Amino acid sequence: MVYTGYMKFRNLIVLLLFVCACSSSDEESSANNFDNPLADPTDGPAAGNPDGNCNVPAEAGPSDVTSPTTVVGDGTAASCTSDAVVQAVAGGGVITFNCGSDPVIIPMSATAKVVNDTGPEIVIDGGGMVTLDGQGQRRILYMNTCDQAQKWTTDMCQNQDHPRLTIQNMTFVNGNSTGEDPDGGGAIFVRGGRVKIINSRFFGNRCEENGPDVGGAAVRVLSQYNGGEVFVVNSTFGGSEELANVCSNGGGLSSIGTSYTVINSVFTHNRAIGNGANPARDGTPGGGSGGAIYNDGNTFTLSLCGTVIENNTANEGGGAIFFVSNDRSGTLRIQDSTLSNNPSMGFETDGYPGIFVLANGDPQVSGSTLE
Repeated sequence: MVYTGYMKFRNLIVLLLFVCACSSSDEESSANNFDNPLADPTDGPAAGNPDGNCNVPAEAGPSDVTSPTTVVGDGTAASCTSDAVVQAVAGGGVITFNCGSDPVIIPMSATAKVVNDTGPEIVIDGGGMVTLDGQGQRRILYMNTCDQAQKWTTDMCQNQDHPRLTIQNMTFVNGNSTGEDPDGGGAIFVRGGRVKIINSRFFGNRCEENGPDVGGAAVRVLSQYNGGEVFVVNSTFGGSEELANVCSNGGGLSSIGTSYTVINSVFTHNRAIGNGANPARDGTPGGGSGGAIYNDGNTFTLSLCGTVIENNTANEGGGAIFFVSNDRSGTLRIQDSTLSNNPSMGFETDGYPGIFVLANGDPQVSGSTLE
């Protein structure tokens, strides 16, 4: 079911706009040291977990947008078009929006694609006022350092430090990557460089319904520079059955061999709907694991802190989390978080409800509720 209730966000009143000086000399910053303009919307789930109190590393904080390279819009909603967004993202640099005093929903008629030589820093900041809508027809945002159509800038496309993409204070709805190559990442697909997501929301995004490795209705990331982690901070995935992000695997997040650090975020009602698991059982198309998060590969880490994962489902394994480190070198860490009512219709690891895990020892769980 494609989420069709996005129009209600036109009435969203945001009282705070994003203002941040993101530089810090401290190794870690406090959990509330920067504004979240989507922390208290009048309609729709907020961005992030209001009860999450985990520290946010300085490198995971928002980027400074006080001197934008490009401003989408001239102060009116009509000026904030799909073409303007696509052009701004292709141009790179720091991108902000000026779409008027009310929140705006921009129906995307094409995927916004990062061009790899326009960085190295690329920031997309909606100020809590902008929703990008894939209309159930297309992926919304794409970055791939190994896609020569977007310029191949180094000989080691899978391991280069740029572009460094920051997505902050945005809402993504109705993205759909079904039939795309590469697959997965209904709202956002990233391969290579670096990416972080802050104060953002993901509702009603989709990717393929079946397949053993395809995943990430909201976000799929493959390869990060020097094995660095993807930061997801103060963000929300789903919120109700109507707002669910749905894919064969990983309704919220998906990766192969890439680490995630998820801080003060929320995942609810997301679904992994594939059939046959991974590797696919004989006679099945495969998939159905990781209702909220799907991680596969060898050496990688999933770290959760201050995060809520509730009411997600998996047709096969891991209603909340599917974490498989094939060579058993990966690590799953859960701190000060709540995982509850995440049914796994096929299988999960004894003692860890909602989780299927094969890793370097048992999950490291502290200060958390798993039920």
